[in-house]
Amino acid sequence: QVQVVESGGGSVQPGGSLRLSCAHSGTVFSVDIVGWYRQAPGKQRELVASIDTGGNADYADSMKGRSTISRDNPGSPVYLQIKSLKPEDTAVYYCNVRVLEFSGSYVDYWGQGTQVTVSS
Repeated sequence: QVQVVESGGGSVQPGGSLRLSCAHSGTVFSVDIVGWYRQAPGKQRELVASIDTGGNADYADSMKGRSTISRDNPGSPVYLQIKSLKPEDTAVYYCNVRVLEFSGSYVDYWGQGTQVTVSS
């Protein structure tokens, strides 16, 4: 089992910035990919950014240039820094941790989400 806990959400004015944190713990063979997703009311959950074991990052087109996903090592918390926030960034942000279990299976674990609200 893996526990995933997000933090760092809140209310911010347009143009502001936030840093979200995803802490994960548990006994697994390895952590594969950690991704940040978001879900706005009435919309499907979408990938915002991800980082793999090699530290390679990938971003949704809407987040390129104004967000940075980072971590120190595969087991450390994963951060998502977002700047120039827009009202359309308002959503619940979820962290997904894909792990390789000792059984040889890949399993996805989700956190409970953290609310980000962008409004004036």
